[in-house]
Amino acid sequence: MKITYAFDLQGFPVGYFLWVTALLCIYIHPVSLAQAPPRSEIDINTFIAELFPIPPDDSEELYEALLQLYASPLDLNAATPDDLSATFILSEQQLRSFFEYRSKAGALLSLYELQAIPGFDIYTIRRLLPFVTISTKAVSMREALKNPGQHFLMFRSGKLMERQKGFAPLDSNSNAVTRYQGPRFNGYVRYRNARSGAYSFGITLEKDSGEEIWQWNARRQIFGIDYTSFHAQIINRGRLKNLIIGDFQMQAGQGMVTGAGFSLGKGSEVIRTVYRSTTGLKPYTSATEANFFRGIAATLSITSRTELTILVSNTKRDATQDTDSIHATITTSLPITGYHRTPSEIDKHNVLRELNAGLHLLHKMASQKGQVGVIMLHTGYDSFIQKRDLAYNRYEFSGKQNLIAGLHGDYHWQNVHFIGESAISKSGGTGAIGGLIASIGKKFDVSVMARHYARNFHTFYGNPISEATRPVNERAAYAGVRWSPSRRWQWSAYFDYFRFPWLKFQVDKPSRGFDYFLHLLWKPSKRLNAYVLFHEKHKQTNDPSASESDPSLIWSIKRTAMLNVDYEIPLKCAFRTRLQYGGLKNEHSEGSNGFTVAQDVTWHFSKLEFSGRAAFFKTDDYDSRQYVYEKDMLYAFSIPAYYNTGIRHYLMLRYTVSKQLKVWLRWSQTRYSDIEKISSGLNEINGNKRSEAKLQVMYQF
Repeated sequence: MKITYAFDLQGFPVGYFLWVTALLCIYIHPVSLAQAPPRSEIDINTFIAELFPIPPDDSEELYEALLQLYASPLDLNAATPDDLSATFILSEQQLRSFFEYRSKAGALLSLYELQAIPGFDIYTIRRLLPFVTISTKAVSMREALKNPGQHFLMFRSGKLMERQKGFAPLDSNSNAVTRYQGPRFNGYVRYRNARSGAYSFGITLEKDSGEEIWQWNARRQIFGIDYTSFHAQIINRGRLKNLIIGDFQMQAGQGMVTGAGFSLGKGSEVIRTVYRSTTGLKPYTSATEANFFRGIAATLSITSRTELTILVSNTKRDATQDTDSIHATITTSLPITGYHRTPSEIDKHNVLRELNAGLHLLHKMASQKGQVGVIMLHTGYDSFIQKRDLAYNRYEFSGKQNLIAGLHGDYHWQNVHFIGESAISKSGGTGAIGGLIASIGKKFDVSVMARHYARNFHTFYGNPISEATRPVNERAAYAGVRWSPSRRWQWSAYFDYFRFPWLKFQVDKPSRGFDYFLHLLWKPSKRLNAYVLFHEKHKQTNDPSASESDPSLIWSIKRTAMLNVDYEIPLKCAFRTRLQYGGLKNEHSEGSNGFTVAQDVTWHFSKLEFSGRAAFFKTDDYDSRQYVYEKDMLYAFSIPAYYNTGIRHYLMLRYTVSKQLKVWLRWSQTRYSDIEKISSGLNEINGNKRSEAKLQVMYQF
C-alpha cells in the first residue's frame, strides 16, 4: 500500500539496501541471539472490543497503536505515568497506587508483585501483563543484542475466492484502464528484532490484492514491492534517550500537533478518553501507508527532567494533481487508502514530496506531579495544495507551507489530574483542549473536557479527540462518569455536545449535535463477564427536500444497543455471545434498522488453537449496517460490515509446530439471501457469497 522509503541520497538504490539488510539480518544473525520463550499471545481484537464495543472510525490506527505496545512491552521499573497510561488499562487511582508502591518498595522483582499493589485486581493484572515486562538491571547493547525480547520473521497472504470485476477478462465495453494490474492475492512480510528499552530494528513489506508484485521507481521512492517500511532505533544510551532512523510517529501532549494514532476516542472507557499520554517517538511498523514520518528523529536529555526532541522527515505521499492555466501543478487531494491497483491509482502513487521539521521541549515536574511542553512542526510540499472551490472548503489549507506551534501541560493535585493544550497554525487558526480527571473516593470517577478547533485551524499530524474525522471547525464539551460499587459491577456513561460553526461536507449550514453512551458491566467471577450498552447520536444534516439555493437542516438519529456475554475456562476454551441492534432515522423517514446475533468459540489444545464464529444478520439496507469485531491472526485486524440479510462464519486454526514456528489458517465467508451482486465497481462480485482464505507463518529465532 502507500508510501515508501525516505531518502533519495542522490539516486542511491535505497530499496536495494533495505532488501539486502533484511536478508543479512535474517540469515547472518548470530545464533547467540536466540531469545527466551515468547510471551503469551494477545487477541488485540478482543482487547479493543472491550474498549470500543462500537468500533470507532479510526479503529485501524488504534489497533496499530496497541500492537506497538504489545511489540515493545514497557519495563515497569522504568515506565513513566504517561507510558502506563497509554495502555488504556489503569485508572487514575491505580496509576497513583503503582507509583507510590514503586517509590516506597523500590524496583519490582517480579510481575507477581503487582498483586501486592492496592487497587490492582486479577482482572486488571491479566489485561496488563501482555504489555509489560520487568528488568532488574540496565543491560549493555551487546547483552541486549544477544538476548532480544522479540526476534521473528512473519509472512501472510490471502485472497478472495470469488472473482471481482477488476480481475475479470476484458470485454468489448472495457479496456485495461478498468482492470486491476496485479494478481488477486495480497502479501505481507514483517521482520522484527527488538529488546524493550534498548533497541528495535524492523522491516515491513506489503502489497494489496490487485497491486503489481514488482515495481521500481526511485523518483517516487518505490523500491520493489508496493509498500516498504523500515526503522532502526536505539534507546537509553546515556543522554541519548531515543534515536530512530526510518519510519516513525510521535505523540506529544493531547495530540494537537502530533497525534501518532494513539487516540482513545469516545468508547466504554469514559474517563481516560480525555487524556492523551506523551509517549514521544515510536517506530512506525504499520502497513497503513499514510500519516507517519520518514527520516531521522532523536530525543536528548538536557537535564534529569528536561528533554528535547528533534525530527526531520522527507517522504513522498499519494496525491491527486491537476495542471492550472499557467501549467503549474496543483494538488487537489491527498488520498490515504494506499491502494495502487488501477492505472489511475498508480498515477497518484507517491507523486507529492513532503518535508517536515519539528521540535518538542518537555520538562517534567518533581515527584511526577506533571509536565509542560512546547512543540512546533513545519510542513512543506513541492506542489501547491488547493482543494476544490466549494463553500465548505473555504477555510481549508491552501499553499505549500504550514507551521503549527503548541503548548501543553498536565498537573496532578491530590485526586485531580488537570490537562490542557493549545496550538496555533500559520493561518491564525487556533485549537485548544482543557479538562480534568478526578477520583471521588474509591468507587466514583469523573472526567470533563472542553475543546475548540477553529475553522481555519490546520494540523496535518494532529489527532486529538474530536467528533469529526479531523480537528477543525468544532466546539464541544464532554463529561464522563464511572461508578464501581463493587468488583462485580461497573456503570459508565458519557455525554458529548458539539457544534460546527462552519459548513461541512453535505451539511450546507452551521450545525450541531450530541451523543450519549450508557454501559453496564457485570463480572461475577474470573471466568464470566457480561455487559449491556446503549449509544445514541443526534446530528444535523442537509434536508434532501430543500432547494440548493435555500438549504435547511434536519435531525438524524443513530442508535446502537448491545448485549455481550463472555465465558472463559483459562487455557481450555472461551465463548462469546453477542446480540447487537442498530438503527438510523431522520425527521422525514421511518428509518433503517438491523440486528446481528453472533456466537464465537475458541478451544485450546496442547499445540492447536481453534477459533470460529457463526453469525446471522438482517438489516433494512446499508445505512443500518452492523460492525462486529472478529478474531484474526496475530498482527491482523478484522471488522467486517454486516448488511442486508445473511450469515457470516469463519474458522481459524493456529498450530504451534515448534517453539520457533507457528502457522495460522483462516477461512471466512459471508452468504447473503437477498442479493445477486456484492459491492460495486471493480470490487463487484457476481453471486451472493464472499469467501476469503488466509495463511500466516511466523518463525521466532
